[in-house]
Amino acid sequence: MEDCFICTKHVGKIETAGPVIYEDDYVYVGHIDHNGEPGYLGHIMIDLKRHARLIGDMNLAEAQAFGAIMARVSRALVNSEGAEHIYSLVSGNSVSHLHMHLIPRYPGTPKEYWGALEVYEWSEAPVGDTADIQSLSIRIKSYLEDHQHE
Repeated sequence: MEDCFICTKHVGKIETAGPVIYEDDYVYVGHIDHNGEPGYLGHIMIDLKRHARLIGDMNLAEAQAFGAIMARVSRALVNSEGAEHIYSLVSGNSVSHLHMHLIPRYPGTPKEYWGALEVYEWSEAPVGDTADIQSLSIRIKSYLEDHQHE
């Protein structure tokens, strides 16, 4: 769809901070972009490639691919980046194209900042610039390639 931000991103018409972490016929995985501003490191988005709004709109093949990459990326954030917990959420409030946010919580995060969006509020949260996001994205991509069958 021409007016869909996520569809436009998939065809390369929107530049993002990090490289594509993973892509197949069903899903596209990348680090969330903050329009060139520093961002919370490890906030990953998994997009369904086909334009669909809801989790229940996925067919079986899409759901299998979506679930598998969600588990694999979560494992990569733990094993590669040292996350102690992964939050996941699907909102759909501002973009009506199915995408899931995976947001790591890192060791040392005070309990009052535990939560998918609360981690952003911690003044000592791991934040990085475009170069940091690119490096993290490459590490996650490499982890996925090295652990394809897990």
